Amino acid sequence: MANLVVHFEIHASRPQQLVDFYTALFGWTFTRFGELDYWSIDTGDGSIQVGSAGQGINGGLTQRRGPGPQPGGPVSGANLVVGVDDVDAVFTRGLDLGASEALAPDDLPGVGRLAYLSDPDGNVFGFISPVLSDGTNVMEARP
Repeated sequence: MANLVVHFEIHASRPQQLVDFYTALFGWTFTRFGELDYWSIDTGDGSIQVGSAGQGINGGLTQRRGPGPQPGGPVSGANLVVGVDDVDAVFTRGLDLGASEALAPDDLPGVGRLAYLSDPDGNVFGFISPVLSDGTNVMEARP
């Protein structure tokens, strides 16, 4: 396992708000670690587990220490990008759940369809699908 990303963390000013948001948006499962302000995140089947390979990763959600990100401000840290089946549907559902637009859905030829939202606590995250708006699957179109 050479230099693979195997875990991510989301910082939250109001942890339960983001637990509810990401559960509703992606169906992730959150488990609190005892009395700590930390929750493990199970992103679903196919994620990397301790001692076994996978195609995706799990993560954690932790109590934010300090002020949250300011709307329109620069990203501090790293971005999380999630593979989804339908970028436009996830984008709309995220807005309905209280997120705000960071970057509207757009096609990136040869890459896929991509969008970014700012979650209810101001964390920017993205999601991508290999299917463009015209239905072309960039994975199938590659030589």
